[in-house]
Amino acid sequence: MPVSKAHANWNGDIPTGSGEFTAGGGSIRGGVTYKSRFEDGPGANPEQLIAAAHATCFSMALASILAGAGFPAESVETDAAVTLRPVDGVPTILKVELTTQGRVAGVDEAQFREFAAQAKANCAVSRALAGVPEITLQATLAG
Repeated sequence: MPVSKAHANWNGDIPTGSGEFTAGGGSIRGGVTYKSRFEDGPGANPEQLIAAAHATCFSMALASILAGAGFPAESVETDAAVTLRPVDGVPTILKVELTTQGRVAGVDEAQFREFAAQAKANCAVSRALAGVPEITLQATLAG
């Protein structure tokens, strides 16, 4: 498997400085400031990137599990929300909330939730985030 790479830089002090990041061979780019990270200002932040990575990894893992069980998904859509709060004065990720909806023929709601729980436990990003105190999952089937 390939090694995934990203690059980031920061210029200046934290309150007034700014940074940029690239990933995906430069296809993913963004800017970050103190306000975009800690005050919901415009721009990106590392927690958004973690949320995107988790939502993507989880969706792929769930689709793989469903297909392996004989239920290929028409679609799996996942949102991830990452909560960052100070703990002992240090910014800390305290919670990740995954909300997923699948469009899958032949599977019932209980089976879908079980497959989703397996994906949450086994996707690479979930495993990497094992130190996060709370990772929740809400899984539903679409119409």
